Amino acid sequence: MNNAPFKALLINQDENRKVSSGLASMTPDQLDAGEVTIRVHYSSINYKDALAATGAGKIIRRFPCAGGIDMSGEVVESADARFKPGDKVIATSFDIGVAHHGGYAEYARVPAGWVVPLPDGLDLFEAMALGTAGFTAALGVVRMEDNGLAPANGPVVVTGATGGVGGLAIDMMSRLGYHVVALTGKAAETDYLKMLGAAEVKLRSEIDFDKVRPLEASQWAGAVDNVGGQILHWVLATMKQAGTVASIGNAASFNISTTVFPFILRGVSLLGIDSGYMGFPTRQRVWDRLATDLKPAHLAEVTRTISFDELPGAFDAFIKGEVKGRTVVRIGA
Repeated sequence: MNNAPFKALLINQDENRKVSSGLASMTPDQLDAGEVTIRVHYSSINYKDALAATGAGKIIRRFPCAGGIDMSGEVVESADARFKPGDKVIATSFDIGVAHHGGYAEYARVPAGWVVPLPDGLDLFEAMALGTAGFTAALGVVRMEDNGLAPANGPVVVTGATGGVGGLAIDMMSRLGYHVVALTGKAAETDYLKMLGAAEVKLRSEIDFDKVRPLEASQWAGAVDNVGGQILHWVLATMKQAGTVASIGNAASFNISTTVFPFILRGVSLLGIDSGYMGFPTRQRVWDRLATDLKPAHLAEVTRTISFDELPGAFDAFIKGEVKGRTVVRIGA
């Protein structure tokens, strides 16, 4: 690989600690240390990426940093025997795009321990249509299954249903045969959620969260919660005996005010889903499931593609909550 310049979206901070981002040039000698150098074909936009690129959240841990917590592409150099030039690979999570130059660049260099061989059944575009959102949703499903959840146990509820993780979780679980109830504040998205596979759509306006008791009527065998706060309290209070909850996000609040009753009287399990630093072999196991029985049936319908040049102008809509589904960024394909 020569030292020719290539395009990247760099996130910087000025002397007043104001964060900004924009397209710029990098050279390979500016890339971070790692055993595997990748020619990036695609990346994606997650809410975390928008927070990082706009400075709306304290996400970046070093400046400058090429953004993008997801990437898929082709190996061009490798000092690790597990990978060779030409291999198609995925790299997401860990420090990528926050403390290590990420997928918003035509080339990336990362530690081999962060790299997943592209499994049969996925192409590089589909891998980024899934990205961190898909991996997180699938990890939640796998963890709940490992904890005993099965379609025969009863219905499952997905909160924050129109978000990237929520929508993919609905699609995956409905494909597995679960009766999925989507909880949303967006009544206009009812048809969209049913297209993804939701058997029912429940509106947040139907629930008075201020009056939720420590235990309410049992409803759910499982739950994927992307929201936190009062909604997670309601989810816990309405779980069935031995139900299991995957706590994935904090779109409403990182706080939770609840009681021990769901845990000691109904045996409810609250599982923390940390997709960022989940290692192997679980990481590979989840990606292999995403290429087979957990591959969403409606991935193409919920995915839009933008060019690299369009990327800087795409973040504000994520911050404002105006985006549903997934956004893939064509980097060098």
